[in-house]
Formats: sequence, C-alpha cells, structure tokens
Amino acid sequence: APGSWRLAAVPVNVVGLFPLLQFLTLSCSPLSEATTSPTVPHVKPSYSFGRTFLGLDKCNACIGTSICKKFFKEEIRFDSWLSPHLKLPPNYLLSYSGNYTDDAKSWRLVDITRLTTKYQHDQADKRICTSVSNTKACSIERVLRKTERFQKWLKAKRLTPDLVQGLPSPMLRCPSQRLLDRIVRRYAEVPDAGSIYMDHLTDRDKLRLLYTLSVNTHPILLQIFPDVEGWPFPRYLGSCGRLIVSASTRSLREFYSSSPDVAADLAFQLLSVVSSMGNNDLNYLFYFIRVDASTFGIFNNGHLFIRDASTLGIIDKQEGSQLTDGQQEYRDIFSCLASDCQSTFLSCKTVRENQNFIMVCQEILPKLLKGKFLQPVQEKIDSFLRRCANSFLDSQEVSDAAAKLTEFLRPLRSCDSRFAYRYPDCKYNDKY
Repeated sequence: APGSWRLAAVPVNVVGLFPLLQFLTLSCSPLSEATTSPTVPHVKPSYSFGRTFLGLDKCNACIGTSICKKFFKEEIRFDSWLSPHLKLPPNYLLSYSGNYTDDAKSWRLVDITRLTTKYQHDQADKRICTSVSNTKACSIERVLRKTERFQKWLKAKRLTPDLVQGLPSPMLRCPSQRLLDRIVRRYAEVPDAGSIYMDHLTDRDKLRLLYTLSVNTHPILLQIFPDVEGWPFPRYLGSCGRLIVSASTRSLREFYSSSPDVAADLAFQLLSVVSSMGNNDLNYLFYFIRVDASTFGIFNNGHLFIRDASTLGIIDKQEGSQLTDGQQEYRDIFSCLASDCQSTFLSCKTVRENQNFIMVCQEILPKLLKGKFLQPVQEKIDSFLRRCANSFLDSQEVSDAAAKLTEFLRPLRSCDSRFAYRYPDCKYNDKY
C-alpha cells in the first residue's frame, strides 16, 4: 500500500560484488575470479547456500519459488549482504530483515520469514523419513507423494473439507467450502489462479499448497485476504523454498514505551482491527488462539496490522464448519509437520465471538496503556480494560466495554505527520 514502505539507501560498497546468481549457482564447477573490479577481493562461494539456506533442496516440500529470481538477481538482499563480505545471516533464525527493489535504485524494507524454525523444520523432515523406515534421511517429497492424503489430492478436482481434515492449523479447524474455494482461487504461487477448481494446479503445486497448509497458514492468509482490499495483513510478495517475503513491520512491543498520544492511537487501531475480525463484508469470524506483542506490527506510516497470522482461526458465519469433531481428530504425517501430533485440537463449538477482545485486553492493551495518562483519564481506561478482559461476562458486555474504550481513546490521539496513514485527513474529518 502507498506509504507502507520504508526506503533504504544501498551503500556504495555493494557495487562490484559477485552477482548473487553466480554466488547461488548450483553448479559444482569452480568459479573463475571476478575481473570487473580489481579492487574487490576474491570471494569463495558456498555452493550449498542456494539450496540449503533457502530450503530449495527440500522442494516440493516447500512453500514455492515465485520470488526466487529476485534473490538470484540480488533484488532481495538480507541486511548483512550490504557489506563487502557477503556475510550470510545465521540459518537458525525465524525471520530476517531484508531490502527489496524493482528498479535497483529505490529499496524498501521487507521481512524474510520461515514458516517455522530451522530446528522444527529439521525435526519434521526426520519424522517424515521415520514414518516409512528407521532412517532419518530420505527423499521427503517421494514419501509425501505416496501418502494416502496426497493421493486423494491428486485425484481431486476441488479442495474439499475432507482433504484438510486433521491439519493442525487453526485456520483449517472449522473449514467451509467457501473458504477452501477462496484458497484455491487466490493461491499466489501459481500464475493462472482464479478458478475454484484445481485443474490449473500441477502435482508439484498441489504438494506445495498442502505442505504450506500443514506447516503454517500465515502466507495463505496474506494471499487470500490481501491488504489492497483493506484486510489488516502485510502484503505478500512471494516465496523461495521455505522462506516467504512480505512487507516489513515493526513489532508492537517496540511501542510499549511510546508517548500517550501514540499509545492511544495504536490501542484505537488495535481495537478497530479486532472489531473487524468479527464484523466484515465476507461474514467470516477470525479468532486468535493466542496473542502477544509480536502478533501485531506497525508500518512506518503508523498503520497497525496483524503481523503474524499463524495463530488465526476462521469460522464461516455464513456456511459454518463442514467437518465433524471426529474428522477434526484425524491424524497422519501432515498433521505432525508443525507439532508433535499430541496437540489438543480446539472444537469449533468452543470459539466465542468476544475472545479476541478478551485476549487483547488481557495481554496487550494493559502494557500499552498503563500509566500513560493523568489519573482521571487513566482510571477510566483501566475500568474499561477490566470489563473488556473479563471472561466471565457475556459477549455483549465485553463488546460494549471494548466499543466504549475505543470511543474514549479517539480524542486522545494527535493529528500530525507522525500518523501518516491518516494525516492530513484527520485535520478535516473527525472520522480519522
């Protein structure tokens, strides 16, 4: 979205480095020394980097390859690549800060993220291998292709609830046909999406989609509910192997010590986002199974988004869930790629419409708003927070407390250029 990118100048010392495509080459023959810039020291390449670090060696048990060319052409760079030594970031991190360009002149910050930690990926890969033999090494793709579930996927013309039964993601605990059709129609890792039928998906595409749905549905949520349509998620830019690239945000935790007007603005936005999760044009109920400060992020224009959608479940208020509790308890190897298969699944019937408000009022808003205001104002805010966080109240009482807190915070916000997402509109319209 306009204004949501932070520009970063690329240091001069990047010029003259080995092209990343050469650095990531999969060839095993030695590289000749660079001759274009005699002042740049010879860099010994790592031939395994392209496949192992990005996770391309595990495809098609991966997310996809839609943005690999950007990495190969050095149009996406980890922050550490902006040094003359091409020092790579450690592979055990869950996310990395990077820079992205379309024209090699202007750069914007992006988040480069794994579906889960490298350790958890490795453990899941071992479970895949040991599910068919005692060895810890195998062709992961070959094992997954032979499973009963994937064989059903190969024959299916449409993604139906029985094909996702038992997958651990909260997004798929209560699936409707309408939601599954949306996943296929908007799946961004294929060039010709648009149909609810899977005819345009190759066997490779189906395995990548199934793998992503099994490990972490965060990138799928970003694809099917895009920011350009007003959904509160960062923009999905693509994937390469087991890494995804999306618009960069700062964690809400960084704003806990912010000034009162900034805290009021962020709390107002957070409550508005939570309200829209239960009241939207598509009639979906988005619910959190847990929240913390890293769940939410802030763009450099001050706009608040859901930074981590991995803990979001969805209930279709229009169609309802089309899986029984018995089907939800189904287990196979795809149920165990993100957990130890011992997880207790949440029944769709136990989800309360007000649980999002209760969670943010218990876990996040007190840390953002406590002790920020003069006593009469602070007492009023604390009173609203106590009611909003009270899980013993009925849904309407919790929602009313959250709505009253939202309106109370509105005049406590400032209107200036720090809040670029609503400035200068806020000077002329009280709506902002």
